Amino acid sequence: METGTVLIYSMIFGSVGIGYFIYGKRQSKIIPLLAGIALNLFPYFMPNIYAMVLVGLILIGNPWIYSG
Repeated sequence: METGTVLIYSMIFGSVGIGYFIYGKRQSKIIPLLAGIALNLFPYFMPNIYAMVLVGLILIGNPWIYSG
């Protein structure tokens, strides 16, 4: 597993997570808020890059699916 690839994906998911967190906090919506927190924390616990990308995409899609 390449360290650079993991770093890039972690930064992408963390950036989206910060956006979701800020949106959820300002709009008082719990789903984007929790998705933002999860997107910032989950890369630390992923065993490989494929699992990281899969979980990250699921977490990014969660607020879109459960928005209303």
